[in-house]
Amino acid sequence: MDDTIGFPDPGLDLSDGFKPHTSHWGVFSARNGAAGLEVRAYAGDPDPNGIIDNFPGALRHQARIAQPAIRRGWLERGPGPDSRRGRDEFVSVSWEKALDLLGDELARIRDTRGPGAVFGGSYGWSSAGRLHHAQSQVHRFLNIAMGGYVRSVNSYSSGASSVLLPQIMAGYEDITKRNVTWEQIADKTEIVLAFGGMALKNSMVAGGSISKHVERDAMAAARRRGCEFILMSPLREDLPVEAGAEWMSCIPGTDTALMLGIVHTLVSEGMHDQAFLDRYTEGWPVFLRYLTGESDGQAKDAAWSAAICGVDADAIRKLARRLAGKRALITVSHSLQRAEHGEQPVWMGMVLAAALGQIGLPGGGYAYSLGAIGYYGRRVNDVPGPTLGQGRNGVRDFIPVARIADMLLNPGSTYRYNGETRTYPDIRLVYWAGGNPFHHHQDINRLRKAFAKVDTLVVHELAWTATARHADIVLPSTMTLEREDIGYSTNDPLMVAMHRIAEPFGLARDDYDIFADLADRLGAREPFTEGRTSRQWLEHLYEPTRASLAKRGLEAPSFEEFWRRGSLVVPQQPDDGGRLRSFREDPVAHALPTPSGRIEIYSAKIAGHGDADCPGHPVWLEKSDMPKPGAPCFLVANQPVTRLHSQLDFGGHSLAAKHRGREVARMNPRDASARGIVDGDIIRLFNERGACLAAVHVTDGIAPGVVQLPTGAWYDPMDPEDEAPLCVHGNPNVLTRDIGTSSFAQGCTGQLTTVEVEKFTGNLPPIRAFDPA
Repeated sequence: MDDTIGFPDPGLDLSDGFKPHTSHWGVFSARNGAAGLEVRAYAGDPDPNGIIDNFPGALRHQARIAQPAIRRGWLERGPGPDSRRGRDEFVSVSWEKALDLLGDELARIRDTRGPGAVFGGSYGWSSAGRLHHAQSQVHRFLNIAMGGYVRSVNSYSSGASSVLLPQIMAGYEDITKRNVTWEQIADKTEIVLAFGGMALKNSMVAGGSISKHVERDAMAAARRRGCEFILMSPLREDLPVEAGAEWMSCIPGTDTALMLGIVHTLVSEGMHDQAFLDRYTEGWPVFLRYLTGESDGQAKDAAWSAAICGVDADAIRKLARRLAGKRALITVSHSLQRAEHGEQPVWMGMVLAAALGQIGLPGGGYAYSLGAIGYYGRRVNDVPGPTLGQGRNGVRDFIPVARIADMLLNPGSTYRYNGETRTYPDIRLVYWAGGNPFHHHQDINRLRKAFAKVDTLVVHELAWTATARHADIVLPSTMTLEREDIGYSTNDPLMVAMHRIAEPFGLARDDYDIFADLADRLGAREPFTEGRTSRQWLEHLYEPTRASLAKRGLEAPSFEEFWRRGSLVVPQQPDDGGRLRSFREDPVAHALPTPSGRIEIYSAKIAGHGDADCPGHPVWLEKSDMPKPGAPCFLVANQPVTRLHSQLDFGGHSLAAKHRGREVARMNPRDASARGIVDGDIIRLFNERGACLAAVHVTDGIAPGVVQLPTGAWYDPMDPEDEAPLCVHGNPNVLTRDIGTSSFAQGCTGQLTTVEVEKFTGNLPPIRAFDPA
């Protein structure tokens, strides 16, 4: 596949008033005039993402926040715990008053409680721009002006795998970004077994900018060459039709048992690669005793596996035989580890790839989370990109990112994480800029109670999300289209000059300018700004890239020239397979960064933690949340197609996919018929934690016994005064469980839970999620 791209190109004319810009879901150009906002996808993109069509309707939507606002109860009574958050009204104030009040509150916390009482809760995804990246901005501000903050580690997407993989194989990015590429798959792979799939809706977005969506074409090219794709998922759409995949489905959450059955078949029939296991892995004999049942009396053979996972034993054996001796690629999606005991399928997928002897070969082995995000499976840029320094954090406390409600509800209590017993800090102020915990976090009713415990919740937002509605101080921030920036990703060669397309909405301001004025009130303007305006920061952040290009004798345009052109193509590293290829070629000279220097099928370090829910090698562990009376169906709460997480849910592309204003769930015809439900009905999904309404699409593209409802519909409580109100819009996180994957990684378990479903026959409540507060 051709990675040489330019901007502009013959298919994208910027002379008619269109200006270059970019986003997490694609490069585009736009203009704003009498006809409103117009956007054009980058013509060099073979498979543009329709999410850019959310921009026109969102730019001036009524959900935008026009001026600073203070919750009435906080304004009248001052800071302190308050159950009225999310129920109270807001009072609009001037910027000067809002910043004065917030500056005084920050100074109070800093001087009386210290920076360890502040949680910098921001969670990325705010902008593809590298300067106006809200998470970097708020963390820089808290470090410089407050002396630090309690931080979060890892992510909701990969909370279990990002802790596990570096200890058993290699660095997380070595496995996701510098390993098997889409080019290799198109050219070399003979068979792909995709646990959880590689859905294009996920790979269509990236943490930074993305100029070419190559996944669909790569799978189509591999299929034309004869590569077989096998999808193991309850959702048929978790691989695109271009892959021509064979669709299989196991009982959700049982993939580890299925993998064990496959490996047992490989071993019992002598099809495993013992030479690879001997040379490159650590602990295979320990694991083998478990696999054969020597250590616990139960062989993990195909019959045992079939009884757990619901896949026929003969099908398991045939699958093992199809994999053996081929250039096989095993992938495990983020979704599998976003569930109870999520570490186990990640680890077991690696063991399966090792047993096949494929790790380190072009197009073969183990590619954890390939397809989960747009910059996985691509080449790495060979020059530095723009990076905003965040300063030094003087606070050592941190929490796993998905444990925020636990922290706020249980200050001073202990928890386990990565072999340590840690203590939750006592947080008095939460500062959120970028991200929406009422999308990311589980068990929203529990989260509401948690946010009621703090003295002050501060939110920078462009629209009235549920997070903003639960805040005490709401500061309106600009949308990406309303500011200048540089779009960049470490795995995409196109750096984009993000021109301002429109003036700010109402009194919205850039996060940088807000923080600069706050820093001034705290006596830290100069160290925060370093005397630079936003434009001067862009010039400063661009310089390392220009200097690196010049040092290599490549074209190195000045910032002014880069800005005029609108883009710059940077060189990329060769597709050499990274650390895992080097390890395969010489496991001594290029040992892995694990305790043994090899692939750890058994980890003495993890075993030494003594955590029963994550022992020293992958095992099958029974789940506590399985279908039962009152909640007989699995609920899969996965990522949406028409937006990134909950961003711009009020945009036209997102709204067009809803039905009667609600998010659309999917059910199998068998389950729908048993409940008197037909396509297009409004349904009520419920369990012991909460309930929500959604529209329903009845389809045979989902396995029986499973209901799928994507995340990201803005939380819309029917009566905010209730303790557990009905969400009328379709946010599945009123249903999901707020527990960690295990005491080892404490990752998010929001992908999978159990529910009951019934047809909703009452008067349909209005959608108010997008009304101004």
